Amino acid sequence: MLSQLHPLPKMALCLIWIGASVLVFDLRFQVMTLTLAFGLLWGVERVALWKLLALMVPFALFGFGFLTTSVLFNKESGFALQMAQEQAMTSPDFSPGLVLFARALACGMVSALFALTTDPGQLVRALMVHLRLPASVGFALMQAMHLVPDLGREVQVLRMARAMRLGKPVRRMPGPREGMAVSIPLLAFAIRRASRAAVAMEARGLRPGQPRSQMQTQPFQKADWVFLGLGVAFLGLVIRVL
Repeated sequence: MLSQLHPLPKMALCLIWIGASVLVFDLRFQVMTLTLAFGLLWGVERVALWKLLALMVPFALFGFGFLTTSVLFNKESGFALQMAQEQAMTSPDFSPGLVLFARALACGMVSALFALTTDPGQLVRALMVHLRLPASVGFALMQAMHLVPDLGREVQVLRMARAMRLGKPVRRMPGPREGMAVSIPLLAFAIRRASRAAVAMEARGLRPGQPRSQMQTQPFQKADWVFLGLGVAFLGLVIRVL
């Protein structure tokens, strides 16, 4: 459902919710934002629960310092108190550290909602067509998106080749010696890919100011604007109620 929407209105709505999460210093709003994004991914998009929990780990670690300071040691950090004084209209009902911890999770889950329901290629093409992203920048982004998974596959190939040469099974986690042995061929692979990408960009005429054609992008649909309007209206209703 969400993956079929146009990426630009969806990105605008996610940025609006993230901005509201940063500005509204209220634990109830952060928990509601986190629950809404988590529910859409789990209940609507059918993303595996273990994957969602794994995605929450980096954001939880980011705010874990505020949580331990306020909950375990019963003392607020200076940054948390300053944020509460600057952003909260009244005295906060909950611990400022707990609010900052929930904010990190909420913003991270909204970002994951956009990332897991958006095709990167469609997003870059939409930015190039509708927001005039330079073609050289867009093509470089596409090359980077293809290079990252290719690097992972190349690492596995190099590790398997090294294990066959040494007559040993492939270890689950590479050791320091194996990492050093694989790093040089991996660097050579990345340099070759970068050289080919540069030649391809030159062959496509990706120079500023030059007219060029564009691939057909996903058109805007009525459902995109309905989704954007409902999301903004619901956000306004929640902020007014709180």
